[in-house]
Amino acid sequence: MAISAFITGLAGTAISRDERAFLREALPWGLILFKRNIDTPAQVMALVNDFRGLAGRADAPVLIDQEGGRVQRLGPPHWPVYPPGAAYGRLFDHDRALGLKAARLGTRLIAADLTALGINVDCLPVADVPVAGADAVIGDRAYGHTPEKVAALAAAAAEGLLEGGVLPVVKHIPGHGRATADSHHKLPVVDTGRAILDATDFEAFRKLAYLPLAMTAHVVFSAIDATAPATTSATVIADVIRKGIGFQGLLMSDDMSMGALSGSLAERTRAALKAGCDVALHCNGKLEEMQQVVSGCSSLDGKAAARAEKALCILKRPTDIDLAAARVEFRSMMDSQPAGAKATIV
Repeated sequence: MAISAFITGLAGTAISRDERAFLREALPWGLILFKRNIDTPAQVMALVNDFRGLAGRADAPVLIDQEGGRVQRLGPPHWPVYPPGAAYGRLFDHDRALGLKAARLGTRLIAADLTALGINVDCLPVADVPVAGADAVIGDRAYGHTPEKVAALAAAAAEGLLEGGVLPVVKHIPGHGRATADSHHKLPVVDTGRAILDATDFEAFRKLAYLPLAMTAHVVFSAIDATAPATTSATVIADVIRKGIGFQGLLMSDDMSMGALSGSLAERTRAALKAGCDVALHCNGKLEEMQQVVSGCSSLDGKAAARAEKALCILKRPTDIDLAAARVEFRSMMDSQPAGAKATIV
């Protein structure tokens, strides 16, 4: 059976009997993990291996959102706490070279945590450029407030992941920084003109267009397409993401179950794939919703399959690293921030 063009979640720390039957039949391209799926290192490894066995592919993508700060699914007591993107931005302002080095080393350490569990994709870096008055959903997840700074630190973070054998997913293309609503709950509409968007929001992603994977923004850009968010807008995907930004890698949607989207899960999935997303993402692990997503899903073929294969081919064996020494060095870097700007590192 052909692989389906979607990434699925699961309900708990082990795959249920009904989920096993679903996975065997649906054959999703990948799996995404959340805190509800995580207990101990041994348990996560078993879950990952079980999924890949059901998928029938040893390299089947297993994704996670491990950014640091507010968004990290792995944490104490088994895994370290990492700083949010803004912490690297503050260090960058104090010492540009050190900020870039810290961003790269931080994600190299994250990659070591992930590869030890069999996780091979991290939904990072965040390349959104927030503006004053925007919703706090991005906030300190962002590296800074200029496209140049954001792109530089995002590139360093992506390098660290790749050096550690993990694929980065740049998000949320073409930009969530101006959104005045949290797309988890409501559809944001950005009325900024195209010229300003090109010079700011889109520019950060343009500098990262070489990366292998990207996740869309559930945001309407009224100057480009007033009727649909980027995820389901053929105009935004073709004219902005593919042409204007120049991104040619695998394009995945943000979560299909988020409140920003309308229609049934099947309708949302069909709309995203028809608009030009290569893969639809569904995160909450509710089996009835997963089944609806599959009903609106197509097989992963053509250009989408080629992009998926190309992305997985980028994965390399992790570079050698003395993890204990690297963690000490990383803590020292982050402790060197100006007074009052330090981030807690566990």
